[in-house]
Amino acid sequence: MEDLIFECKGISKAFGGTQALDSVELKVGKGEVHALLGENGAGKSTLMKCVIGLHKPDSGEMFFEGRPYTAHGPAEAIEAGISMIHQELNPEPHLTIAESIFLGREDTHKGTPILNKKQTEQRAQTILNKFDFNKKASSLMEELTLAEVQMIEIIRAVSCNARLIIMDEPTSSLDSEETNHLFRTIRDLKSKGASIIYISHRMEEIFEICDKVSIFRDGKYIDTCLIKDVGKDELISKMVGREVKNVFPKVDCPAGNVALRVEGLSGKGFSDVSFEVRAGEILGFSGLVGSGRSETVRGIFGLDPIFAGKIYIKGVETVIKNPADAIRKGICMVNEDRKLFGLCLQRSLRENISLPNLPARHPGIVINQKKETQETQDVAKTLTVKAASIESEAYSLSGGNQQKVVIAKWIMAEPRILILDEPTRGVDVGAKAEIHSLMCRFAAEGLAVIMISSELPEVMGMSDRILVFHEGKTMGIVKREDILSGKETQETILAREFGQYGKGKQE
Repeated sequence: MEDLIFECKGISKAFGGTQALDSVELKVGKGEVHALLGENGAGKSTLMKCVIGLHKPDSGEMFFEGRPYTAHGPAEAIEAGISMIHQELNPEPHLTIAESIFLGREDTHKGTPILNKKQTEQRAQTILNKFDFNKKASSLMEELTLAEVQMIEIIRAVSCNARLIIMDEPTSSLDSEETNHLFRTIRDLKSKGASIIYISHRMEEIFEICDKVSIFRDGKYIDTCLIKDVGKDELISKMVGREVKNVFPKVDCPAGNVALRVEGLSGKGFSDVSFEVRAGEILGFSGLVGSGRSETVRGIFGLDPIFAGKIYIKGVETVIKNPADAIRKGICMVNEDRKLFGLCLQRSLRENISLPNLPARHPGIVINQKKETQETQDVAKTLTVKAASIESEAYSLSGGNQQKVVIAKWIMAEPRILILDEPTRGVDVGAKAEIHSLMCRFAAEGLAVIMISSELPEVMGMSDRILVFHEGKTMGIVKREDILSGKETQETILAREFGQYGKGKQE
């Protein structure tokens, strides 16, 4: 008989006319890392929200440590021994790190309700040091990067001493070094008898860290397999209900003229960066979080100031003062955080897609709504956005379709240079393949594409050339032909990312 810590039987949940969960089941063993796999909208996160009490199941039952289990909110779940790291990060910017970690569990002065701030900060600093997190516990959350906020979420969940920890896309904002640290933490928790439910779209992580995997599709439970007994292609087939032959459908396009060239560019978080990208080319940016990848494109796009260096667009030296200036000069950028910076979630797809394009397409003070609707419908159809209508609100779409809406609004601006910062973060394997195909289409149509990704297989699979960053500086160019020939590997690129390879010749 299995030694189970948690079990679901026949859990169903509907939202209006949408059946999010349809009599699903799940069994998690003690000391087990159990993956949940499925496309966006498969029901994984909904089930986990039922587990921690954010949603109440319509039917079914749950058992934790052999006893019937129900939680009426996250506080009850934590009290019972279950904690969760959520995919969507919602930090309180004005709280300190210590206050964020121990929110609802603060220390008080003995015998009083008065908070003991010093003791709380000391406890938090001890935990931060254990995780090699190089920030003071008194620092404000608003000072942290997206990756650092993700790490605080992980630290908060682990600090609860839970026996079952749910991790929903925990590495979506982490680089390889931070991911390895997380995996060491997971192995340590497992050795102490804790169980992990691990939700991720990154297949290589599932094979590295998990013992079992359960597959969900369209709100239904499909199967559970031992990781050692199943292959990647079989999992993908079970997950999407169809064969996905190539997640990285790279198409070689003839490179045209140089669309963008930067020389000796320096700014916040990067210095002396030089590169060029041609029309029809996908140039990948690789490096650890904080290495200067995103900081460089933020400077080019006018989000952050440039301290030194020159930018040339089609051979003409150009000064970019702000994002509106960049857009006018043919540069568009898809930010890494689509929900915070890319979308107005409560607005329709039509409004989201047309918003940055209104000055160019609808001059004056009156919007031609018929024209606007047709234009946005056309671009949404071209990018295969799946939604009930162009008037659907952005929050109602899956992660992959939300990402395509963000891309759609910039494609409608008809850019010459398209910057994609983490274009497939938090989207499933089917949507990834679709976005990768779109990237190839954009390159074939003559766009110069810059892609930043923390997933090395993605950078290697989709780039014509890769510019590697380390501590704000570039560590050389890696060519696609060298990857295909085996001269360059994931290991050699990682060595560059860690500054251990020596600078290669930039070409």
